[in-house]
Amino acid sequence: MTEGSSSRFAWPVRRRGPAGPEGTAEDIAVQDIAEREAADRRLPPPDPEPIVDPPPRFNLAALRLGALGLALVLALTLALVGLFVGGPPSVAELRAQSGVDNWAVLTIGVKDDQPGVAYYDKGSKLWSGFDVDIAYMIAEDLGFRRSEVRFYGIQSEDRARMQASDADGNRVPVKMVIASYSITQAREDMAGVTFSAPYLYTEQSVLTLHGHSQVTTLDDLRGKQACSLSTSTSLAAPQQNGVILRSKNLVSECIDDLRAHRVEAVTTDAAILAGYKDRFPGEFDHWDLGLDATEAWGVNVGENAALKRLVDLTLYRSLKDPKDARWEQAYAHNLQVETAHNGTTPIAIATQPDVPKPDVRDLPWENVFP
Repeated sequence: MTEGSSSRFAWPVRRRGPAGPEGTAEDIAVQDIAEREAADRRLPPPDPEPIVDPPPRFNLAALRLGALGLALVLALTLALVGLFVGGPPSVAELRAQSGVDNWAVLTIGVKDDQPGVAYYDKGSKLWSGFDVDIAYMIAEDLGFRRSEVRFYGIQSEDRARMQASDADGNRVPVKMVIASYSITQAREDMAGVTFSAPYLYTEQSVLTLHGHSQVTTLDDLRGKQACSLSTSTSLAAPQQNGVILRSKNLVSECIDDLRAHRVEAVTTDAAILAGYKDRFPGEFDHWDLGLDATEAWGVNVGENAALKRLVDLTLYRSLKDPKDARWEQAYAHNLQVETAHNGTTPIAIATQPDVPKPDVRDLPWENVFP
C-alpha cells in the first residue's frame, strides 16, 4: 500500500492533549480517563442496594416450649373429661340418683325395745341408743336436721321388707333400716336388701335370770328352752347344740317369757342383751358364750344402690377423719357405759369396723375424702 492511498481498514485517530493535535498516545490516554471521570461525576449516584434480613435460624427452645404447652393443654383436657364424663359418680350425682334431694323427711326403721341400742320412751317420747345416734350421723351428712328424721319401730322379720309401724300400728315404708341387722350372705342375696359397710361388731351371748347356774357354752342349755329373735342369726348355733328355741319378733317379748319362767334363757347379740343387764342389774345375769362368729351390723337401704354409697361415705369419713368423733361418742354414750354392770362379758368391739373407700368421684373443690 502506498502512502498516498487510503485504506478502508484504518481507524480514525483523535489526537489531543497538551501537545496539541499532535500530542503523544500517553497524553491522549490520560485525557480520556479524565473525561470519563468527569462524566461519572455528572451522573446521579446509583440507588442503594436493599437491605435483606438474613434467613431466621431454627429455634429449638421455642419448639420445645410450644410442645410442652400443647401437652399441658391436652392433659388438662383429658383431666376435665375424666372429671365430668368418665369415672364413678360424684356426691351430687349420687344424691340425684338416690332421690335424697326430694325427701322432705328421712324415714328410718329402728328397734324400739332395745335399751342402749334403740329404745323409744313412751313417756318422754324420745328415742335413744347407739343405732339412733348412728342414724342421726348419717342423716346429718345427707343434709337432714334432727327434726327432719322420723323413726319408726320395726320388727325383725320386716327389716328385709323395710316396713315399719307408726304409733297407731299403721305400716310405714322407710328409706333405710338401722336395727341391729347383721350382715350375712343369705340376707344380701334376698330381694330388697342392700347392706352398707358394717358399723358395729358384736357377738352372740346369753341372758338368764339372776342366780341361774353358770352358762359358759350353749351345751349348758342343751334340752332347755330359750328364746331368740325370729329371722335372727342367733338361731342356728343354739339349735345345733340341742337348745329348744322359741322365736319372737321383739326381744322384749323374749324378756317377758324369761321373767315368766317360760324359758330359761334369752340368746341374741351381746350388744342387745347388755342393755337389759345394765338397766336391770339385779334381775339378770349376762353370760359370754365364747363363740368365734362375729356379728357385723349394717344399714339396709333396700334397692337404693346410690344411697348405699352415700351411707358408706359417712361411715368412711367417720373412720378416717381424726376430727370426726361421732361414732366414738355414740359408742361411749350408749355401750361403753354398760360395761360396769356387764362385768367381763363382752358387749361389742370398741372401735369402728374398717370401711373400704367408697367408689365416689372426688372433685377438686369438694374435699369428699378426709
